[in-house]
Amino acid sequence: REPYSLCTAMRLSISAALACATALRPAARAPMRMSFVPGVTKTDERVTVVGASGYIGKAVVRECVRRGYATTAVTRPTSTLTFDGATTARAECEDLAGITDAFEAAKTDVVICCLASRSGTESDSLKVDYEASVNCLEAARKCGARHYVLLSAFCVAKPDLSFQTAKLRTEAALAAQNDVTYSVVRPTAFFKSLSGQVEIVRGGGPFVYFDLGGDRSATCNPISEADLAMAIVDTVCDPAKNSKTGDPIWNVGGPDAGISMKAQGELIADALAAVDGGERKAPWLLPVPIGVFDTIVGGIKWAYDLTGADSVKDAWELGQIGRYYAVEDMLTTEPAEKYGAMSLLEHYKNVAENGQEYDPYTTVFAKNPLTK
Repeated sequence: REPYSLCTAMRLSISAALACATALRPAARAPMRMSFVPGVTKTDERVTVVGASGYIGKAVVRECVRRGYATTAVTRPTSTLTFDGATTARAECEDLAGITDAFEAAKTDVVICCLASRSGTESDSLKVDYEASVNCLEAARKCGARHYVLLSAFCVAKPDLSFQTAKLRTEAALAAQNDVTYSVVRPTAFFKSLSGQVEIVRGGGPFVYFDLGGDRSATCNPISEADLAMAIVDTVCDPAKNSKTGDPIWNVGGPDAGISMKAQGELIADALAAVDGGERKAPWLLPVPIGVFDTIVGGIKWAYDLTGADSVKDAWELGQIGRYYAVEDMLTTEPAEKYGAMSLLEHYKNVAENGQEYDPYTTVFAKNPLTK
């Protein structure tokens, strides 16, 4: 028994010594978690962008490429658009089988959905803002994607319009599933939607805005397409904007304080003076009482009730959309809801110098290049 007792004693002594050494050794640090840096941090995943041919979609593709993501841009089969640094896929988002095949071929890890109806009318919104967007969600689930980012809109918080309802239905579909995590980005307003009167003011014409009474007009802090694209791509790997680890709904505007419609006319005059040189010309600011808009929209509604024509219904809905933006503020005030560096004044200067792409739904008076 003596050898056994000796061995046992030696083992106990060694164990005690090891325990003492362990106790005296500094505790091991927990693994460092990489901090998130806006505009910089990325994952090693493959990103597929749908709605890539749109105003924001193009900017998102550029930002994904700049950030270093393996990027696939999905456009319609009839499109000839290509993107530097990105693979192009052709598919109809309304076709679930087709868009699923596109996602699988791209080995998609993350889907960024920039789909948006062009007109905002009921039929267009149902088809694009809901059905096609949900098809992309289903395709993401089928191909085993990790994350889905939806470009929504700030104004869905007060849903009076068809496209707002459609966007909310898509947001609800995201919340109702657990296969992919998601983020929803709700921008206030785009720069280009506030740029349509630059030529008119340069030519000496009036800057038209809607007077809500008491010298008040709708106020917003719009965001540039480049800044918004950066914000959207941030949500791919920002845990604070993830449905599993944070708050997935992000209302986001640009860095400006609230700018009223009337003040936008003054900013255009400032931009033109800076670009054209010479003395600043005071803009001709023409307030239109909101009641005039109400009369026009009411008249179109009367014509629709009388005729039931789809074309008249679309005109009435477009009138409602215009009135909504004429009276509602699109404004974020919390620091976490302001993003980017480009101001609206900088944008106006750029438009005054370089022109802008024509868009019949937003830059109604613009043409490219912008003539002096």
